Amino acid sequence: MRCFNPLPVIRADLRRNLLLVWVTVMLVALSVASGIAVISQERALRQGSARAADDFDVLVGAPGSGTQLVLSTVYLQAQAIPLLDGNVLLQASAAKGVSYAAPIAFGDNWQGHPIIGTIADFASRGGTLAPAQGRVFQKRGEAVVGAAVPLAVGAVFSPSHGTQRAPDGEAGHADAAHAGLTYTVVGRLPARNTIWDKAILVPVEDIWFVHGLSGSRAGEATRHIGPPWPGSALPGVPAIAIKPDSVSSAYQLRGQFRSTRSLALFPAEVLNDLYLTLGNIRDVMSVLVITTQLLVVAAVLMALLVGFLARRRQFAVLRAIGASRFYVFSVVWIEVLLLIVGGAVVGCLLGWFGSNVLSYWVQSQVGFAMPVRLGASEAMLVAALLVLGAIVATLPAWLVFRRPIAEGLVSG
Repeated sequence: MRCFNPLPVIRADLRRNLLLVWVTVMLVALSVASGIAVISQERALRQGSARAADDFDVLVGAPGSGTQLVLSTVYLQAQAIPLLDGNVLLQASAAKGVSYAAPIAFGDNWQGHPIIGTIADFASRGGTLAPAQGRVFQKRGEAVVGAAVPLAVGAVFSPSHGTQRAPDGEAGHADAAHAGLTYTVVGRLPARNTIWDKAILVPVEDIWFVHGLSGSRAGEATRHIGPPWPGSALPGVPAIAIKPDSVSSAYQLRGQFRSTRSLALFPAEVLNDLYLTLGNIRDVMSVLVITTQLLVVAAVLMALLVGFLARRRQFAVLRAIGASRFYVFSVVWIEVLLLIVGGAVVGCLLGWFGSNVLSYWVQSQVGFAMPVRLGASEAMLVAALLVLGAIVATLPAWLVFRRPIAEGLVSG
């Protein structure tokens, strides 16, 4: 007998015990997949939310909740926030160190796509974002759509009041001001993988008019829109996105507009608080995942011990026909390790697939892309499981190693 190669015996054992093999592999796989899902989703949420806030260096809003301001402005979550005094917009536009101060005015939609009133500089991100099609709006009644808005350049549409699409039965009950205003799509922005891909950008003057905040006529094609603003007073806006010309200017502007009249912040400040909460949740989930893995390893060990005890006559026969103790030890140890490695590989695939499905679903809810990438944390999780599996595999192997041949033959 060629006792130096344990693989034929292992292969035969695995074929004879397919049920035990698949149960073991799937238990390990589910444990690994859950760990990968927790780690990768937390990382994807951090990266996706941070990237969505890249276009907002300094946010200014009315005094109140900074979290609500960020959620409403950066992520376009439908929440009512108080209007900021229009004089603050005048001051921000003329402040030192400001590349542009863009009003962010919302309240209307087209078939569920939010219509945002702003300025051309924000639509082009200060000239750094070129439209994928057409151009940026230049006068009243023109619109630039995000990459996910199903409107072609040249299309004409009318807005509906509110930030959500009206039920079909109520679609025709728009007020006269909204029905009398039409927009012509003049450009389409490239995909940014944020909720703003679903937004429609229009001159803020049209938003002011349609909500009774301006005396100008609907569709009036003024020669000039945006700053420098005419007159000494402006209507209120929900928020202002300020683009500073330097890092030092950003801190100066944040301090300048933190007052009793306005709230100024970096979106990263709010996100850091949210990340801290996410980190705490991740830590709790990680403890649960590790506990689950330990329980799974214990269950696998018990199942394998029962299986190997039921096959003790087989190992005794191997010993009786000349197999060494080390050979039998190797057969059992390698067999257990293969099951754990197989479960880890299947778990990585399940975790990757499940994370992508979950990210796709979360993305549809929050509006920004959540890139799923497996990193060092997932590799350490799998490596720790494999090391633990290699250690655990020695127990049944050692029990078989030390069992006398005669005892195995008699018990069979």
